[in-house]
Amino acid sequence: MKNFFYLVFFFFLMSCNVLKSNKSNVPQNEYVKIETDSGTMVAKLYNKTPLTTKNFVKLVKKHFYDGLLFHRVEKGFMIQGGDPDSRNAKPQQQLGNGGLKYTIHAEFDTSIFHQKGAMAMARETNDVNPEKASSSCQFYIVEGRTFTDAEMNRMEEHFQIKIPESHREVYKTIGGAPFLDMNYTVFGQVINGLDVIDKIANAPKDKNNRPLHDIKMKITLLKKNEYRKYL
Repeated sequence: MKNFFYLVFFFFLMSCNVLKSNKSNVPQNEYVKIETDSGTMVAKLYNKTPLTTKNFVKLVKKHFYDGLLFHRVEKGFMIQGGDPDSRNAKPQQQLGNGGLKYTIHAEFDTSIFHQKGAMAMARETNDVNPEKASSSCQFYIVEGRTFTDAEMNRMEEHFQIKIPESHREVYKTIGGAPFLDMNYTVFGQVINGLDVIDKIANAPKDKNNRPLHDIKMKITLLKKNEYRKYL
């Protein structure tokens, strides 16, 4: 009986170690600070999109985004930036076609969606990019708007998508852009500074949706002791 007790206790300790090991093997979410001429945002980057998040963090560490513009802003929709051609761009210069010489495989997860504050990668249209591969560097942040059940029902029929009930509640109360779900890779979420998105989205702009006054960005990776206060 005594030997049986020790055997059970041994397997209990082993199982605890396995659970601890599995937990430690799960990559942690990264956090970034996005400083702009219109204010500062803090965003969580998801570990559920490892390829996209790894690429974004790599570029942030290289200071790739520092000095680039939010070159496309649309009220009630989103703000977009990350075009390398926007660095030192001339006034009224059309932007949005710049990038690095690679794309990123699409990463879709039904638990991640285009609610207000979602960060997602831009991409080429389906006719030239049926795989929905993401841009190497251009991204957007959703401002969106609220939607009714009737509007989302029509979206489901038109886009042949299914909007889960839990997502519907968010779209009805907080807002977002449900018609983009499962079509563009969402890899992060703004957790502080949603009002900055509104401010940028409402900036005066030209016919190409570029702000009349440059809105520059600086993105830095936050350490644990820096991002914990935002959780």
